[in-house]
Order: sequence, then structure tokens, then C-alpha cells
Amino acid sequence: MDFSYSAKTKDYLARLDAFMREHIEPYENQYQKENYRLNSTPHWREWQVPPRVAELKQLAKEQGLWNFFLPDNELGAGLTTLEYAPLAERMGRSLLAPEVFNCNAPDTGNMEVLYHFGDDPQQEQWLTPLLNGDIRSVFCMTEPDVASSDATNMQTTIKADGSDWVINGRKWWSTGLGHPDAEIAIVMGLTDEDADKHHRHSMVLLPLNTPGVNIERMLPALGEYDAPYGHGEVVFDNVRVPKENIIVGPGAGFKIAQGRLGPGRIHHCMRAIGAAERALELFIERGVSRIAFGEPLMKLGGNTERLADLRVAIDQARLLTLHAAWQIDNVGAMKAIKEISAIKLVAPNVLQRVVDETMQLFGGASMCHDTPLPGLLTVARSLRIADGPDAVHRATIAKTELKQREKQLKGRSND
Repeated sequence: MDFSYSAKTKDYLARLDAFMREHIEPYENQYQKENYRLNSTPHWREWQVPPRVAELKQLAKEQGLWNFFLPDNELGAGLTTLEYAPLAERMGRSLLAPEVFNCNAPDTGNMEVLYHFGDDPQQEQWLTPLLNGDIRSVFCMTEPDVASSDATNMQTTIKADGSDWVINGRKWWSTGLGHPDAEIAIVMGLTDEDADKHHRHSMVLLPLNTPGVNIERMLPALGEYDAPYGHGEVVFDNVRVPKENIIVGPGAGFKIAQGRLGPGRIHHCMRAIGAAERALELFIERGVSRIAFGEPLMKLGGNTERLADLRVAIDQARLLTLHAAWQIDNVGAMKAIKEISAIKLVAPNVLQRVVDETMQLFGGASMCHDTPLPGLLTVARSLRIADGPDAVHRATIAKTELKQREKQLKGRSND
């Protein structure tokens, strides 16, 4: 396997890097202040996007730095998962960049669902405006009353009634629900409780202005509302959508979810690695510039050894994630379950470790928005839940290993 960058990746990466250095990085501190001024309230219906963000998005689109994630030469950049990974890493150095390049979750995953599984009318109505950046979307999967790490537990119902589907239930941690441009949600729910566990659920397209959609609140993640995106709790009370709003058909929910979540995890993990790289740079800058007890911090308390360990951890996580990307491209997400579980376990933990060590060097400055560290810590810790608990990933890896070992032993006994 070859992880060297293709000519296409090199070209996009150079242009992306130049755009970020010229337009995004100089604006980030101001963006934080503007965003806090506009959105420092739990009253999410009042949230606004700083105007400069729309200007940057338009500029990025004009320069062809748009929809990198989509493997389509006309609608996106036409990159493979492996080719896209370095771009995701570069964008991960900034909490703002993925939005500017229309590569932000959950829109990327929802656009992939519509691109791979949506029919022509669904793509025309929802995929096109999402690809254009005209609207934003939400993915409603997690529920408060069940252990959502086992998605077969989902209780929200999607029942057929004449020419409609009727949705009833409650979802939470639905990312992007507070965004002023959010117009459409993909909702996963139970359509046939008597089917086998992987064919009980379906996905439907639900416009957020549909009667019966009641957004109750935004949930603060580690004390932050993540405005203007928000992670919301929403109740569906006899919500009706036309039968044609179902994606693929009844019982296809898990099939779609696997197709959605495979490449999406590469995006998350590579962004986490980019964020870890930024945190490591801050570690080094602080360590060599700040003096305590007559010495640079880097020379105190084993910090040089920590630096070496963090460097190795980031590089290992990157190679593991690139390997998973290569597997997805070559054998498909369904056959790369072990590799995807491995990066979901490793990458967020590496980011959390790097950020935590960097915060120790920054002391009190690390606790406020004078640095990006609080935001990076929130991303790291949240990913370890949003992408599934570490224990679930370990169980998946172990289960796969045991199956492979059993197959090997069976093959030897047949010989």
C-alpha cells in the first residue's frame, strides 16, 4: 500500500494551505470574539453566523476549494478517501475551516447519504442546496432513553399511514439543530419491530419546519453550546412526511448508516490529527518561550520526553487512519470495520492527550478562549462519545480478531 500524496492531493493541499494562512488563521481570534458576542446565550433561536464566514465561504467556492469530501469530479473534488485524508487533517487545525470549505459535519455525512442512496427528486430538493452551501442539515440518531451505543435500541418510530410516514419519538445530541440555516434532518427510526435487528430501522428526510417537530433545547457540551451549530434535543409528535421521503426503502437504515459512518470517521479522525498537530505546535512554542525557575519550561519536568512521546503518538495515529482510508477505498467500509474501529479508538484519545499536556504548560491561559485549547479539548472528549464509547470499539476489534483466529484454526484443521 502506498500513502504518498497523489498529484491531485498535492495541488489541493497547497491551495488549501495558502487559503487558510491568508484568510482563516488571521481571522480566527476575531471569529471567536464575534461568535461569543453574537451567540453567548442559550436562546438558540437568536443565534447568528458572523457575516465574515459567508464571505469566506463564497471566496473558497470561487477558488474551487469546495466539497473536497465528495468523490465526484463534477459535484465535488473527485478524491478518494485516502486522497481526501490529508486535506481533512489540514482543515482540522482550525475549528472554523471545515465550515468555510463546506466540509463540516453533519452535512458531509448527510450529503454522502443523499449522493449514494438518494433518488433523483431527493437529490434535487436537498443535495443540491447542501452542496451549494445554501442550507445546513441535521442527523437525528441518538436517543436519551436508551443506550445509543447499540443503535438497535432506537425507539423512535416511523410508521406507515396511507401515503405518509408518521414519526414519533425523541432524539438528542442532534448536531447542527440550532444553526439558523438548518432546514432538513435525516431521522433514523423503527419501521418494523418484527424484522431482524439490522432491518428494523429506516431513514427518512424530515424538513424541520414540518408540524409536530418540537426543538426543546440546545445541550451544552462541557459547558459550551457550540453556537451557531448547537447539539439539540427534539421531539417528534405525530410528524407526517410523504412516503417518498424514505431513503432507499423500509429496513435500509443500517445499510445506509454503515455507508455514511465509514468515510465520515476518516474525516473526523484526520481532523483530530490536524488538531493534535496544532496543539503540539502550541506545546513547543510555550515550552521554549516561557521561563520558570530559570529554565525554559521545555527543560523542566520531563517535557522533552513528553514532546517525543506526543510526536510518535500523532504519527502512529496518522498512519493508522491512512491505512483505514486505504482499506475503505480498496475493500469497502463494511470490510474495514476493524480498521475504522481502531482509528475511532486511537485518534480522539491522542488528541485529548496532546491537548491535556499542552494545557499543563499554558496553565491558567489554557482555561479561557485566549487559546484554542478549550475548544480542542471539547472536540477530543466529545468525539470519544459521539463516535461511540471506547469500550465498544475495543469490543469490535476483539470480536474481529477472534473471528479471524477461529477461521485460521479451522483452515489448519481442514488441511
